[in-house]
Amino acid sequence: MTTAVLVYLGLVLVMSVACFAAYGWDKRRARNGGRRVPEKTLHVIALFGGWPGALSAQRHFRHKTQKLQFRLMFWIVVLLHIAVVASVVLVVSRSSRTDAEGIVQPIRE
Repeated sequence: MTTAVLVYLGLVLVMSVACFAAYGWDKRRARNGGRRVPEKTLHVIALFGGWPGALSAQRHFRHKTQKLQFRLMFWIVVLLHIAVVASVVLVVSRSSRTDAEGIVQPIRE
C-alpha cells in the first residue's frame, strides 16, 4: 500500500509541475498574442493530478482567475479527482483486511 501512495504522490507532483508550466506558458502566450494552451488541456492535466499545480499557478501568475466558467469547471475537476481517489481508497480498503497473523483476507459480505 505504501508503494501505491508514493506512486500516487509522485504522479501528483509531476502533473502539478506540468500544469504549473502549462499555465505559465499560456500566460506568456496571452501577453504576447501567441497561440494559447486550450482550456480543455489545462483541465485534463488538472484532472490527472495536476490540480495543486494549477491552483498555485492561478495565484502565482494571476491567470485564469476572472473567467467564471473556467473557475467553475476547474473546481468540478478538483472535486472529481478527489472523488475518484477517495473511491479507489475505499474499494481497496474494503476489498482486503488483515487478520491477526498478517494474512490479507478478502471481505465476504
